Amino acid sequence: SCFLQGAAGILCYVGAYVFITYDDYDHFFEDVYTLIPAVVIIAVGALLFIIGLIGCCATIRESRCGLATFVIILLLVFVTEVVVVVLGYIYRAKVENEVDRSIQKVYKTYNGTNPDAASRAIDYVQRQLHCCGIHNYSDWENTDWFKETKNQSVPLSCCRETASSCNGSLAHPSDLYAEGCEALVVKKLQEIMMHVIWAALAFAAIQLLGMLCACIVLCRRSRDPAYELLITGGTYA
Repeated sequence: SCFLQGAAGILCYVGAYVFITYDDYDHFFEDVYTLIPAVVIIAVGALLFIIGLIGCCATIRESRCGLATFVIILLLVFVTEVVVVVLGYIYRAKVENEVDRSIQKVYKTYNGTNPDAASRAIDYVQRQLHCCGIHNYSDWENTDWFKETKNQSVPLSCCRETASSCNGSLAHPSDLYAEGCEALVVKKLQEIMMHVIWAALAFAAIQLLGMLCACIVLCRRSRDPAYELLITGGTYA
């Protein structure tokens, strides 16, 4: 049961990682309900830390009431983590449609001259994921920014890292990232959600083990009067 405190720290880390990473892609995914699994998993992590303390004390003192409480709380947390897994799969399935709807608007409002938060997000994603445009670099030709600049070039964030002299010109497409960003953003967000799902599954398994151990101790106490007397310091009549 003391191991649950370490598990709590890992769960909180996974939840925080999801929040931090999501912040980089929030312009491409407007459904904030997607963060529900991450919020729940952080709450579960905090609760597991408290449960770990209860479990440690109950195990050390062999408290029947404490162990029973420990098992009941673990069971409730286990059910919560099953819900997290289900929600994770539901929102993971929604990612593709959400990104497809949001990314069109973000690219359409891009402003490379006086970039706002959404424009900076596009440049960040293109550099980080090594992509250009929604499906490919030609998508930039349909944006207002491209038509206004009239220089037949895409943002410098589309330039390959190996192309040192790249200025974003469409006349040199080999200098630009060929892959579009939509598919890569979807893949990244789905990977983030899978981290939550796998973390919840792993620690649900650990909780089952914790409940099993606590139940074994409870059964041992209830079936062995000599063990009860040993713990309480009593003697046979």
